[in-house]
Amino acid sequence: MKTAGRPDEGGSAVVEAVAEQGPDQGTAADGGTRLAVARLLLEQGPVTAAAVAGELELSGAAVRRHLDALIADGEAEARQASRRANRGRGRPAREYLLTDAGRVRFGHGYDDLAASALRFLAETAGGTAVSAFAENRVLELLGPQAAEEIREADSPDARADALAKVLTARGYAAQARSAVHGVQLCQHHCPVAHVAAEFPELCEAETKAFAQLLGTHVQRLATIARGDATCTTHVPLEDTSDVLRRLGTDHSGPRATVPVPPEDHALTTTTGTTTTVPTGRQPE
Repeated sequence: MKTAGRPDEGGSAVVEAVAEQGPDQGTAADGGTRLAVARLLLEQGPVTAAAVAGELELSGAAVRRHLDALIADGEAEARQASRRANRGRGRPAREYLLTDAGRVRFGHGYDDLAASALRFLAETAGGTAVSAFAENRVLELLGPQAAEEIREADSPDARADALAKVLTARGYAAQARSAVHGVQLCQHHCPVAHVAAEFPELCEAETKAFAQLLGTHVQRLATIARGDATCTTHVPLEDTSDVLRRLGTDHSGPRATVPVPPEDHALTTTTGTTTTVPTGRQPE
């Protein structure tokens, strides 16, 4: 085991406990070496495999194995080295650097920046401005084309499936699951969960947009921002107005009417009470 540290040209240092691991030495240590390779790409990339091997005192084969794994996971990419790096003969060297996904491994300050910006917006323009921002963000996230595709689906559950696919493409890892009297839209990841914990307007705007896209009332059951495992939204498969009409309630006018039941028929209302209504009369 060796601790390797050397300031690079920018003045930073790569200080990692690095050891070249054999196949029988466990995945935990192997993961530590891969993290060291990724950190070197972060701090000095684009960099060649030979430079990584020299910096971390690993064999070329070990470095290439870790680089290939990072590329397979979408965390690194390779490109042809510059002419300055290709001074020798033979096959042109390749340089490696982290992708945006690879940089996430090391964290960032985006959440703090976003929360600070929303705090400033709330203090200077009020809560209404924060709500307006949240609603505009959802519209930009979904996009007009995706919104149109969702609305064109021929049933509530089909629209929920379409919405789940759009959310997954936006990084929310969503799926629509069958549930009692409806569908549950489950989002297993929320890129703005830390910010939404302080500003629930983000969740509220999202729920409102879902209702508009799906054409029905929806109910948010859980959110990652509140500490739940997933963001779960219940989507009823029947339109609320259709259910009310079948129950005999019409909210289209100032007075509600109830269809007249047969003589001495027991009428059970939505409140659970039972009354007997004679033929030819409306209940008062």
